Amino acid sequence: MLEPPTLSRRTVLGGLVGALALSGCGSLGAKPRVREWNLFGGGDGARLLQIHQQYVAEHPDVRFEAHTLAWGPPFYTKLAMSAAGGRAPEVATLHLSRLKGFSPSTMLDPIPVDLLNEAGIREEDFLPATWNRCVVDGKLYAVPLDQHPFVLYYNTEICQKAGLLGPDGRIKPVKGVDAFLDMLKAVKETTGKFGASVETTNPWRLWWTLYGQLEGKFFSDDGKQLVLDDAKALEALELMAKLAADGLTPKSSNYPALVAQFTNGDAGLSFNGEWEVTTYQTAKMPFSMAPFPVVYDVPKYAGDAHTFVLPHQSNRNDDDTKATIEYIAWMLKHSADWAAGGHIPAYQPVVKSQDYLNLKPQAEYRSVAPDVLYDPDAWFSGSGAQLQNEAGAAFSGVFSGQATPKAALAQFKAATQTLLDTPSPV
Repeated sequence: MLEPPTLSRRTVLGGLVGALALSGCGSLGAKPRVREWNLFGGGDGARLLQIHQQYVAEHPDVRFEAHTLAWGPPFYTKLAMSAAGGRAPEVATLHLSRLKGFSPSTMLDPIPVDLLNEAGIREEDFLPATWNRCVVDGKLYAVPLDQHPFVLYYNTEICQKAGLLGPDGRIKPVKGVDAFLDMLKAVKETTGKFGASVETTNPWRLWWTLYGQLEGKFFSDDGKQLVLDDAKALEALELMAKLAADGLTPKSSNYPALVAQFTNGDAGLSFNGEWEVTTYQTAKMPFSMAPFPVVYDVPKYAGDAHTFVLPHQSNRNDDDTKATIEYIAWMLKHSADWAAGGHIPAYQPVVKSQDYLNLKPQAEYRSVAPDVLYDPDAWFSGSGAQLQNEAGAAFSGVFSGQATPKAALAQFKAATQTLLDTPSPV
């Protein structure tokens, strides 16, 4: 996911989920084996455990093991090492933004599309843009489970007082810079503190959203040159600087503070990924969610997708592979349960199902799915990768006032160029 390390989202759930052997007793030799590696901690980890328990109850003929590894670089390093040695698990989670940088032709085995079709899963069941990102050199290397976009959280009581809710109780959509700023000012006047909470220590997702809405390019089509549009990049950074300078957002706020400021009412809005929905529901606060405003030209929203991949095995077993594909299909068909954590299902029959549409506020921002903006394609890019860290190091100063937008952009461009000049370690 795009979210940074926090206790609520990243802590591995101990031995129970860390190495969860869910298969039943009996003869092991006759049963196909499915070992699954994932990086889901916190609420997602607990939810996945419940879903897996249901899967195991319905599939006593499968030896199933689920293993949760630490999110980010530790997960991807271990996955790469296991795939390079051909001793990987049958299936693993992979962020779609990291697929092309993971050297899929050597680190992953192609998805057998015929087995996927036999299990009732077809290309037309997904948004074309999402499916097409899973295809590399004409082969399918990933099956998307969800999408997790940058969204707008809003405190319904505060926004009602600020005059921002419509007759239906939903926040009124705003479009354009002036309307966006007016919305934040109205909330700030109501809270007496901030308009919105945002993570300033690494505002990559906010900047990437704004830059994407300006239709700015990042790499050349062949991925070998940095072609950032300085004017558009600066326009986004200057708006971010104005938010902090005008007191509409904090000047310094890490991820836990971003969550706390919204929870305690210091901010009536929050800009974040959709994965904190369970946190705010647990806090029993009055809130809902909506697409992030279209501040500039086009609707684009920083985000990513979790996918299922088959890490490379030297001698992949046919029976195990068939059971693995059937597991993937089962997870997709039950992804309304997974969507309760905030993620938009990638499998369109579930998106259209009443079970999903009844989820509130999780279904309120489903319209953004076709416009999710993935990180640029590079070995150093994607969720939890170095590009986001370099953005945080450069852009945090724009909020704090310690760096001008021009200086921050120059630092970020230099760091990105250095990464671009470095050969991929994979």
